[in-house]
Amino acid sequence: MLQNVAAVALEGGNMFELSVFCEVFGVDRSDNGLPVYDFDVVSVSGEPVRMKQRLTLSTPHGLERLLTADLIGIPSGDPDAHYPEELLEALRAAVARGTRVLSICSGAFVLAAAGLLDGRPCTTHWRYCDELARRHPKAIVRPDILYVDDDPVITGAGTAAGIDACLHLVRKEQGSTVANGIARRMVVPPHRDGGQAQYVKRPAPEPVTGPLGPAIAWVEEHLHEELTVDRMARAAHMSPRTFARRFQAELGTTPLQWLTNQRVLLAQHLLEVSDETIDVIAERTGFGSAGMLRHHFTRRLGTTPQAYRRTFCGPALRPAGAGA
Repeated sequence: MLQNVAAVALEGGNMFELSVFCEVFGVDRSDNGLPVYDFDVVSVSGEPVRMKQRLTLSTPHGLERLLTADLIGIPSGDPDAHYPEELLEALRAAVARGTRVLSICSGAFVLAAAGLLDGRPCTTHWRYCDELARRHPKAIVRPDILYVDDDPVITGAGTAAGIDACLHLVRKEQGSTVANGIARRMVVPPHRDGGQAQYVKRPAPEPVTGPLGPAIAWVEEHLHEELTVDRMARAAHMSPRTFARRFQAELGTTPLQWLTNQRVLLAQHLLEVSDETIDVIAERTGFGSAGMLRHHFTRRLGTTPQAYRRTFCGPALRPAGAGA
């Protein structure tokens, strides 16, 4: 059942993520034939809460309101905050009686502190995935996807992924007509393809020093060519076996895996800044065909080159009729 929803306002929390719950579940859309949820915002004590954006939120509801909720929303807050034990106990008790909990962004740290992510697949914003895994090694952190539904615990990545997670739950419980109707009123896609890997900031590669340095630099300038381990090894003046062994030791991956990653990175850049067709980009990145580019691109980023271009390329650079 999805009818009674409560969202927890955290001290120092982010207003936008809290507003996601307010927008999805707190708006009366009955004029469009959509369900009306019994929705409230609660605080740990029922007292006003100071939000991160330097505003104070007042709510008459304390944690007792969670007792009647079908869904409890946990928006993002400070991952380093100390979460009150009464909140953690209320969340544990809620899940024990079958209530769903849904976190957005760093709200996953609250669920983890309550022990609700132990042994569960989960996610959070890509900036926090490593830290969540380090602090809570029993959690199975999935940094590559937008949300994880491990009923009754649902975790969303960043802000927009929180919308995705909420609409997913609506679709699961009340069908696509309701989810699509809410999405249409919010002017957001009812479902997004791909994972958050496509949104991760790509750091500039650190230069490789030592005997491999010149070979790596040479490969980066010849990504468009047909490259094998033998050819890369010759550029390093090593035997293929020695080259592969040293490559693995110094870069932590195989030469061919590294090569494919570099080609995907170059494809991302070209999709963002150029109007070249997918076929041309496939040639320039050494994949040879649009099919091979699509295969490796989707495998690493969870979305197609064309979908990536629609998301990250300005409209003026989108070539008409370019398929992927």
